Amino acid sequence: MEIEKLLEVMAALRDPEGGCPWDLQQDFASIAPYTIEEAYEVADAIERQDYDGLLDELGDLLLQVVYHARMAEEAGRFAFPDVVAAICAKMIRRHPHVFGSAQVDDARAQTAAWEAMKADERRDSHGSGGLLEHIPKALPALTRAHKLGRRASRVGFDWPQPAGARAKVAEELAELDEAVAQGDRTAVAAEMGDTLFSLVNLCRHLELDPEDCLRSANARFAHRFERVERAVEAQADGDWGTLDLAQLEALWQQAKS
Repeated sequence: MEIEKLLEVMAALRDPEGGCPWDLQQDFASIAPYTIEEAYEVADAIERQDYDGLLDELGDLLLQVVYHARMAEEAGRFAFPDVVAAICAKMIRRHPHVFGSAQVDDARAQTAAWEAMKADERRDSHGSGGLLEHIPKALPALTRAHKLGRRASRVGFDWPQPAGARAKVAEELAELDEAVAQGDRTAVAAEMGDTLFSLVNLCRHLELDPEDCLRSANARFAHRFERVERAVEAQADGDWGTLDLAQLEALWQQAKS
């Protein structure tokens, strides 16, 4: 099988006798950033609908799993087959409507059942702990904020309607304005964080993913800015200094339309 070949390649790279010096120096902490990067590159290929690229990026991501499993095997903790067995067992356990006799009405009901099972598993593995304790701190900030709000919502710590979340955004913006007026940089940073968090909660109430929203906004900004750049090149030979803010705003509005 091809997966066996990949495992052999990884073992050779980590072989103290003749392996790759760079690979031999790595550990879990040093490889973790590459794992995150490869996951983002998979998402990027999907967003661009580059399915030839997706094939390549999925291979890179799979290599990260194999890499961590190999280092764990060297440390006597677990090996790649254990990773496969664990995820197979988890998927079967969390889908009793497929592999057992349970019934679910729709995808929403299945999501609720899934989250309930995850909560039970966390309690079994880690004891009671806090409700937010096991949300990974290494997640992107917007994603973690989304998960924090969603987790708190399960016990009723939430607004019943989006209007409440929207009002909180206005409240936080007013507090941000007050901090800016006072010139307190520490307070400004704190209020800006609260404002961003409230916007993430509003996204959640509107059933939007904040990372997706911001990623799309980034793409729109970049696309429109490129149009403005071309216009500045055509009108002013690329000399931005010859155009005032009103002229640049007009070019921006033209790019938007």
